[in-house]
Amino acid sequence: MSQNTVEYGSPKFFALCGLGGVISCGLTHTAVVPLDLVKCRIQTDPAKYKSVMNGFRVSLKDEGMRGLGRGWAPTAIGYSMQGLGKFGFYELFKNVYSNMLGEELSYQWRTSLYLAASASAEFFADIALCPMEACKVRIQTQPGCPAQLRKVAPQIMRTEGLGGFYKGLSPLWMRQIPYTMMKFACFERTVEALYKFVVPKPRDQCSKSEQLIVTFAAGYIAGVFCAIVSHPADTVVSKLNQEKGSTAMEAAKKLGMAGLWKGLTPRIIMIGTLTALQWFIYDAVKVVLGIPRPPPPQMPESLKRKLAAQQN
Repeated sequence: MSQNTVEYGSPKFFALCGLGGVISCGLTHTAVVPLDLVKCRIQTDPAKYKSVMNGFRVSLKDEGMRGLGRGWAPTAIGYSMQGLGKFGFYELFKNVYSNMLGEELSYQWRTSLYLAASASAEFFADIALCPMEACKVRIQTQPGCPAQLRKVAPQIMRTEGLGGFYKGLSPLWMRQIPYTMMKFACFERTVEALYKFVVPKPRDQCSKSEQLIVTFAAGYIAGVFCAIVSHPADTVVSKLNQEKGSTAMEAAKKLGMAGLWKGLTPRIIMIGTLTALQWFIYDAVKVVLGIPRPPPPQMPESLKRKLAAQQN
């Protein structure tokens, strides 16, 4: 294997991890804009858009093929910014919290470490994402809304001020923080389990291509769980940005329990594929740029000795 060209935990390491997040999140979210468009419309107008296939048919009939790309610009910008924070800050917070805990506790509490680091990272990533998410959802779901970001953003600023861009921040946190906690913790533990129970040889004996296949598989498994955990809040975000002046609680009450789960199937397909591709691209960027990719955690020798002493 080629030598890493970046020191683990250095400012350059965190900056390049952030760049990997920009590439992985920006590309993947922009690629699935048509499916995201249909998902948002099912959530906000289920009477008109009854299912995934029906949603595509109605959208194509109303706006043609070009209409399926509505919202691509705020998606590309917003999720690139979010990816910078999500992956870059995750690596930063994981390193900071691990140093605070020490080697033994970092291993014993590693799931909690992943959860805390990912929640901290997503808190800041969503602040960067929220304005573009507001523009995207309006472009995709609000009748008569212009399709161009350069028209929608000034319109929101003129009619609602800065608060118009951030009124969906709380439900966005409700959606994204549990999603990201599941995304990172489930991925990390799934990779660990795959190398321990499924892959027939140790990670350091696997080629980079084989390691990337494991990354993709673990990412897809994590993505399915992510979609389920965060779906009700995602529906509220879509409804909230479609309707001016409503609050998160009002949107949730209007949707009802059944309405909160509308569009789950396309979201599982979208988020499963999206999460798998994001981890694959992120890991591939690390390979290309020579960024350190530590193996799954192993029990420290000091902890092994302590446990052995307790058994004797």
